[in-house]
Amino acid sequence: MEDWMERAGMVLVWLILLLHPLSFCRANDEGDALGKFKEKLRDPDNVLQSWDITLVNPCTWFHITCVGNSVTRIDLGNAKLSGTLGPELGSLKSLQYLELYENEISGSIPNELGNLASLISLDLFKNQLTGSIPKTLGKLSKLRFFRINRNNLTGDIPPELTNTPNLENLDLSDNNFTGWVPMKGSFTTFTPLSFLGNPNLCYPLLGQCIHMQ
Repeated sequence: MEDWMERAGMVLVWLILLLHPLSFCRANDEGDALGKFKEKLRDPDNVLQSWDITLVNPCTWFHITCVGNSVTRIDLGNAKLSGTLGPELGSLKSLQYLELYENEISGSIPNELGNLASLISLDLFKNQLTGSIPKTLGKLSKLRFFRINRNNLTGDIPPELTNTPNLENLDLSDNNFTGWVPMKGSFTTFTPLSFLGNPNLCYPLLGQCIHMQ
């Protein structure tokens, strides 16, 4: 019995030693991705001062939350940041909350955000984003909160976005979207309030086009 316990203990120690470097390797990869994200931003108030890519683990940085050495949350709302978003954000596989509201971030929304399979909240409210909504965001099956109002986004609302079964809060208002609101899937629960301020966007009501002035 004692021999068995000793062997079991040795196996447990071996597994810990084996898995421990893997968790730090993952954290380091995420640190590299966040470092590239930081390089695209202008930060007049130095809110990203603690984002030191020479550190092994980004979980020690301010505005970052981790679970098990994996980045699960980025909180940079109202931080006076400008610059652009890059594809590297799509490599943060465990990210659940991306909070970038009330900044001056410009450019387009990266297609790679559709790779964030764990994402629950995507908040890009009140920035200077342009371009269209990526179709890839329709792959975010866990997404519950999606706010991109008060930007300069254009184009049609992709019907793929209605494939987000858990979406509960949606605000696409005050942009320059065109075409028709796709009324199927999760979008059937949203009222015109989610789309107001898009004068060339049609909300279908009794077969008629109601312009979202």
